[in-house]
Amino acid sequence: MTDSTIRRRMATDAAGVLADEFSRHRNRLWRMVDFRLDPALAGRVDPDDVLQEAWLAAAQRTEHFLKNESLGLFLWLRLVVEQTLVDVHRRHLGAQMRDAYREQSMHNPSLSRTTCVSLVARLLGTCTSPSRAAVREEEARQLREAIDGMDEMDREVLAMRHFEELTNAEVAQALGIQETAASNRYVRAIRRLKAILDTLPGFSESMR
Repeated sequence: MTDSTIRRRMATDAAGVLADEFSRHRNRLWRMVDFRLDPALAGRVDPDDVLQEAWLAAAQRTEHFLKNESLGLFLWLRLVVEQTLVDVHRRHLGAQMRDAYREQSMHNPSLSRTTCVSLVARLLGTCTSPSRAAVREEEARQLREAIDGMDEMDREVLAMRHFEELTNAEVAQALGIQETAASNRYVRAIRRLKAILDTLPGFSESMR
């Protein structure tokens, strides 16, 4: 179903169409929440609860989607989920957010401040052997510093493509850039990530 068709149907049955489409995209939205939810909230916040809150927010903002034709429904739902995640982080982390994450200089408000933290947590999660547990804290620090030094847009493209599994076209639309630029940034980010991992002792071997 095209977005124009969805908009026409929502004009007469907003609740029903939104419910169907949210259900259809639920797995993709869950993957986003699972990746971007701060590791400090593990065990305290369930991704399904975040999605439930996002669903309620989306149901109250259908007029916004109908009036804003610049985004397709999935990317609009993703934006609502991202805004919900920001609210969840603020509620649970409060003032810690300023200490935990560097303020980003990019002007696009949809970019998550936790991207770097999420990338580090996901990458370290691939190498959890007990023999290496003692060096995890130092690896996390080094990896965080290295990823923090990446171009912010490249880092966001990497997160969206590699971990959220968005298409190149979706990434381009979400970030407001050309598809060619999104593709080039992804290739550059992957190369940069490999270079970063190669500098960390023992890390590249654990990724094989």
